[in-house]
Amino acid sequence: MDIDKLSSGTCAISRSLALVGDAWSALILRDASRGMTQFDQFRTSLGIAPNILSRRLKSLTEAGVLEKRRYSERPPRDEYVLTQAGQDFIPILAAMGEWGRRYNGDGKLSHLVNEETGCPVRAVVVDESTGKPLSGLSMRLEMPEGWHPA
Repeated sequence: MDIDKLSSGTCAISRSLALVGDAWSALILRDASRGMTQFDQFRTSLGIAPNILSRRLKSLTEAGVLEKRRYSERPPRDEYVLTQAGQDFIPILAAMGEWGRRYNGDGKLSHLVNEETGCPVRAVVVDESTGKPLSGLSMRLEMPEGWHPA
């Protein structure tokens, strides 16, 4: 897969996938949204090999989704916190969770709960201008002006 081509084309989905399109990256962002910040926390939670985790953290940091912050000089230790771009990814993770519960939902599954009400959260993606769920809208894709297939 040509990541450079994905990240520079006209498709917004391709550009998104170029940044966070693998399972490890999405799961790291999930854990970061739960308050995990340290390398060992991610490694323990995910059971991921250290070299893979290092590459994904570097990639997510370079993409501007995580910010690397030094929290200890001796020994040198860094933490990884969500940037605004990372925080804006949380609803996408919630929507993925809803889809997973619906289409791969056998057995006991975790779920989001509204901390104020204690009620389960049901993520629905809506059109900001109408408030209507995307799943019920008739939509079409428009290409940028002057676009021509290669």
